[in-house]
Amino acid sequence: MKLYSISIHHKGGTKANLLKSAYDLSSFSFFQRSSVQEFMTFTSALIVERTSQGSRASVKEQEYLCHVYVRNDNLGAVVIADTEYPQRVCFTLLDKVLEEFSRQVDSIEWPSGNPDTINYKALDIHLSKYQNPKEADAMTKVQAELDETKIILHNTMESLLERGEKLDDLVAKSEHLGNQSKAFYKTARKQNSCCEIM
Repeated sequence: MKLYSISIHHKGGTKANLLKSAYDLSSFSFFQRSSVQEFMTFTSALIVERTSQGSRASVKEQEYLCHVYVRNDNLGAVVIADTEYPQRVCFTLLDKVLEEFSRQVDSIEWPSGNPDTINYKALDIHLSKYQNPKEADAMTKVQAELDETKIILHNTMESLLERGEKLDDLVAKSEHLGNQSKAFYKTARKQNSCCEIM
């Protein structure tokens, strides 16, 4: 799971104006990075231009997913991630970044601003923090813990079932248990078999 870029744009009448962006291109070779960054910037602007106000979308481009959110005030943001990165976490990040940006940067600056004139430093921090969605997003962290607990529970049930099968063999071989005790055990075993995981 990886986030490659996050960018903030102002959607004008005909084109999107890039206000601020951050990139993590460490997975690309040094010689490809500038071309990849230009392509991501171009794709992000194009997606913002073609997304209607007040809507969210996810666009697949080769092995990447571009998640976009354009607010009703024409402020938009795009996150480019791999296909494994959780979509919900991307949209949470977009909401957070746009809300923060609109509080820190006056809306008068949006139509004419550019990355050099806009004073907003948090994009790199967010891009770094959200590389691990389990740490950045509380809901994803809880889901991961639940999945881990479920795995442990399944392993425990499997080990109990194995133990139960071995116990069946011991009861059958036992000389010390009378026939009535063996019958009771088998009946109890049948009654409890409805709880087995298949």
